[in-house]
Order: sequence, then C-alpha cells, then structure tokens
Amino acid sequence: MPSRTLKDKVVVIGGASKNLGGLIAREVAVDGAKVVVHFNSPSSKEGAQQTAEAVKAAGGEAIVHEADLTQVSEVEGLFEVAVGAFDKVDCVVNTAGMVLKKPLTEVTEDEYDKMFAVNSKAAFFMMQEAAKRVEDGGKIVTIVTSLLAAYTGLYSVYAGSKAPVEHFTRALSKELFGRNISVNNIAPGPMDTGFFYPAETEDSIAYHKSSAMNGELTKIEDIVPYVKFLLTDGWWLNGQTLFINGGYTTR
Repeated sequence: MPSRTLKDKVVVIGGASKNLGGLIAREVAVDGAKVVVHFNSPSSKEGAQQTAEAVKAAGGEAIVHEADLTQVSEVEGLFEVAVGAFDKVDCVVNTAGMVLKKPLTEVTEDEYDKMFAVNSKAAFFMMQEAAKRVEDGGKIVTIVTSLLAAYTGLYSVYAGSKAPVEHFTRALSKELFGRNISVNNIAPGPMDTGFFYPAETEDSIAYHKSSAMNGELTKIEDIVPYVKFLLTDGWWLNGQTLFINGGYTTR
C-alpha cells in the first residue's frame, strides 16, 4: 500500500498561534508541509509569528494571516491568501473554539450568540470554503469536544454549539463523494492548555483527571498523531468523529 505523506502539501490551520493548533503546525512542518498559520486577533499575532518561525525551523514553509472566522468574508480571505501564497490548498485543520461553563439558566443571549458564532458558524464556513478550495484527494478536519458524548450539566452552550459540526461533517463528507476528500472530526478530552483552566475549579479539574484511564488530562501531544493520521494514511476514514480522550467519554 502506498504511503501518503505531507511533503509539499499546503495545510491551512485555523487557530494556530498556540496550544493544539500551534503544535499541529510544527509537527506537519517536520514532514515538509507548507503551513498557513491563522490567528484571530492582534493579541495572538506574536504567537502566530512564533509558530511560523518554528515551522520554518522544522523544514516547512509558512505564512501568517489574521482573520475573524465568524465573518464569512474573512474566511474567504484566509483561503485567498493561502492559494495566493502556495497556489493550492490540500488540507484544512480547524482548531478554533471557545468554551463557556455555567448553568443553562444563566447563559445570556450575547454569550449564546458568541458561542455559536465561534464554535458552529465559523466551523461551518471554514468547511464550506475548504470544500470549494481543497484539491481532490484533500482532507478536512475539525476539532470538537468529547463532551458531545457526556451526560453532564454546565456545558450546555459549549457542547451544544459544537454538536452541529458533527452534522455538517456527515453532510459534507457525503456531498464530496467523487473527489476523494475526507471530512472528519476529532473530539479530544479536556486538554491541558490555557484554554481549559479558566472555566474550572480545583475540584472540577480533579474530576476531569479522574475520568481518564491514567488520571490525567488529555495532552495536545496525544492529539496531534491522530490529526496527522487523518491527513495521511487515515484517508479512508470519512464522516466520522473520533473520541481521543483516554476513555473520558465513549460512544
């Protein structure tokens, strides 16, 4: 069976200034990928530039681009920049997201709208533009959450705003039949990053840790190999959500 590699593939990564997105960028660079490092706002610019420098140091090529992914025109602009720089797009990985933990009865309209804009709308239009731009044989991966398989309170609007992405993924993967483009999600457990801790207490952190097989949070290093697998030899997986979480939740 022929090996599929990332050599000279153009990979657009949504939310690549730090954490999981930044590590994915650095790791695909080791395999010779050309990376479009997306960041959301001026506060993330320095991190995005550091990611790009790390990509280049690892042997890849990189450009940096700022875009508010909740604005369709800026999503389109991100792909325009990618094609303008590298002539094509082969893979898209969207890690962008926002978490909110509070009782459903306390969620405000503004919070609801913002969560769905970041976690649902942005994911939808990233997938839509990816479907238009990605080369035949390409890959589209979105990061969701293992809470999609949890029976729990307090994360209603977080998991709820991620849930539609599963439906988008199934539909798009079917619509792209004939182009050999796979569309999948990865649902990590609670990850040991700055994204996780602000919403949690010491007790809830301990609970999350106790729910995985080794008593630890998911590490971003645990997730990257599965992302790379979906971008390469895992091409035959399609329309799926992979729960990579040490048994934190199952489905």
